[in-house]
Amino acid sequence: MLVESRYDVVRIVGKFAEKTITFSKFAFCSFLNLGSIFGTNAGQAQFEYWYRSMTEALKTELVNFSELTGEAGSARRAELARHVATLFALTSDRCSDEQVDIYDSVLLRLVDMVEAEVRRYVAEQMSSLRRGPEETIRRLADDDIEVAEPILVRSSVLRDTDLIKIAEKRGNTHCFAIAQREVLSEDVTSALVREGDLKVKRKIASNDGAVLSDESIMALISDAASDATLQLSLSERGDLAETHIASLVAVASEEVRKRLHASGRSGEAEQLDEAADIAAQRMSNQYWLGRYDFETARSRVLLLAKRGMVNEAALRRFASEDRFAEAVATFAWLVRCGVEEVSHWMVRPNPEPFLILAKASGFSSITIGSLLAIGPWRHRLTPDVRSNAMSLFERMTIAEAKRRMAHWNAPVLN
Repeated sequence: MLVESRYDVVRIVGKFAEKTITFSKFAFCSFLNLGSIFGTNAGQAQFEYWYRSMTEALKTELVNFSELTGEAGSARRAELARHVATLFALTSDRCSDEQVDIYDSVLLRLVDMVEAEVRRYVAEQMSSLRRGPEETIRRLADDDIEVAEPILVRSSVLRDTDLIKIAEKRGNTHCFAIAQREVLSEDVTSALVREGDLKVKRKIASNDGAVLSDESIMALISDAASDATLQLSLSERGDLAETHIASLVAVASEEVRKRLHASGRSGEAEQLDEAADIAAQRMSNQYWLGRYDFETARSRVLLLAKRGMVNEAALRRFASEDRFAEAVATFAWLVRCGVEEVSHWMVRPNPEPFLILAKASGFSSITIGSLLAIGPWRHRLTPDVRSNAMSLFERMTIAEAKRRMAHWNAPVLN
């Protein structure tokens, strides 16, 4: 039955209440919630009529499941499951934890009594809710993919442990649905890379919201050696470190191109060339610096400087907000260097010249640590390189830094 309006929900569920549902205080709250949605007292008035007719012995039940058994109850089971799911979707934000638990117990039993088409409907209703019946959602997520897909793709109720368990248990169709989520943690992507097929890996590589561990990235690069689409997706990611980019360029070998041409897959061979070109560009300083408007940032910092507001605290604030261009301009003003010169120091894969200048200028470890984690360095420096850089900075004395600066020549500065 098509639900034309929210008023129909009250009318339909009320109809079933007379035959199947025994309302308790939980249902009273649900209908108060519906009444508040509609701006009327319709829900409350209908509830009070039904509630007065219920016996004390049945107050704790929501659904009389004994009336839903057998072939005769099939249509009623399906319709009731749809209506309970719709009712909860409308009132979920207003339900108490106790009410959500009651809905959960009812829906969990109903979804085990209905066909896949109805379970899919319930899954669609539950998939976009910020809070929902957790056991029911887990049950639907572990169903056949026709039912599970909306839950796996959209539901924020599922925890990482749930997603990992399903990926390991269910296989590629479920993994592919999970790979489409807007946000994926490192633990989940690791499971997907480990368990999924090439289609799943391509989806993960192209998902900007997927956080990848170093191990997962290297596994994807290894698989990309014979797959142009995967290479192209990886080359367009913004979170690859310098070592990853170098590895990606290396796997796009001439031998792979020859094999693709020999098998009549010339289009994929051209994709390999494109992926390699993008990856090679990513290894250049100019690629990264071209993303930022240093001229505008310099003007802003000069304006702050006139007000006496350019100091190390301002530099840390820009770093905390990942405003790389402003951080470069501020650092340049504080050390009395040109913005272009400093920008090249703060993009190169080897941060040692920057560290020497920063130490000689008296910056704190907190400030330098924050600068090493923003802008291009957020992607170009591996955790080990960043850690070693901080160790070098903390060991170095100001006097030593100044001595080393005195021996710099033009190639080092540039």
